[in-house]
Amino acid sequence: MKVKVIPVLEDNYMYLVIEERTREAVAVDAAVPKRLVEIASREGVTLTTALTTHHHWDHARGNAELARLQPGLAVLGADPRIGALTRRLAHGEELLFGAIHVRCLLTPGHTTGHMSYFLWEDDSPDPPALFSGDALSVAGCGWYLEGSAQQMYQSLAATLSNLPPQTKVFCGHEHTLSNLEFAQKVEPCNDHVRAKLAWAQKRDEDDVPTVPSTLSEELLYNPFLRVQPVTPQPALLPGRSPSVSSQAGQPRPRSWRCSAGSGQTSSALASRCSPRHRLSWLCSGGC
Repeated sequence: MKVKVIPVLEDNYMYLVIEERTREAVAVDAAVPKRLVEIASREGVTLTTALTTHHHWDHARGNAELARLQPGLAVLGADPRIGALTRRLAHGEELLFGAIHVRCLLTPGHTTGHMSYFLWEDDSPDPPALFSGDALSVAGCGWYLEGSAQQMYQSLAATLSNLPPQTKVFCGHEHTLSNLEFAQKVEPCNDHVRAKLAWAQKRDEDDVPTVPSTLSEELLYNPFLRVQPVTPQPALLPGRSPSVSSQAGQPRPRSWRCSAGSGQTSSALASRCSPRHRLSWLCSGGC
C-alpha cells in the first residue's frame, strides 16, 4: 500500500492510496480533482473510488468533477450531504480494494456524519493507515460543529485511540504547529510536546508536510487523546456541591503540574486558549 500525500487549497490534504499489485487507486477527500487525475496518471494507476470523510466543501467539493473525469467512479461516505455520493456507508462496514482492507469508522463531532477510514493489508510489513479527516489531526482535533463534546470525545478516545499504536495518521489539515503550541500551554512540562514542536517548526520552515504521525505518538502529545474520566469524590456526590457534581464522570484534562513552571494545572492554562481552540476543547471544564 502506497500513500501519496497531496497538499491542496490553503492547508488541506487529499490522498491517493495505491494498491501496488493491481495498480488500483482510491482517493480520500478529493478537493482538487484535476490534480488528483494528473497524479494518478503519472503513477500509472486506475482511480476507481473516492472516499469522503465529511460533506464540507474543502473535502468534498471535487467529487462531482472527479466523477465526470472518471466515468464509473464510486463516491462513498456516510453523510447524504456529500456531493455526488453513489453509496452511503455504515459504521463498521468493510471494503476491499485488491489487497487493501478498509474499515469504516463513524466519528461524529466535527459533523454528525463524519467517517474515518482505517486501511491495512494482510501479511504486509507496512503499518496500517488511518484517514481521519477533521476528527483527529496531528496533536489536535477538529472543531465540533454539529455534534457534542461528548460525541467528539467518544470518537477520539473510544473509536480511534484503540486502533493499533503503529497506525499512521493521515489527517485533513496542516494545523500541526498551532496544535502543538496549544498542547504546550496545556502540558508545559511534556518533553514529547516540546520535541515535536521543535520538529514541526523545522518542517514549517522547510515547507514540508508534518503528516503522517502515528497513533502511539499522538498518545504522547495530543491533549485530546490524553484525557481521563473524573472519578467522583465524596465532595462531588449529589447534595454536596451541585455546581460541580454535574461534571463528575465527564472527561477532563489530567491536572499535570510542573514543579519548574508556573504550577498551574492544565485546566487553568487551557482556560486562556484562543476562540478557535476553545471551540474544539472537548473536555468538560476545559474552557
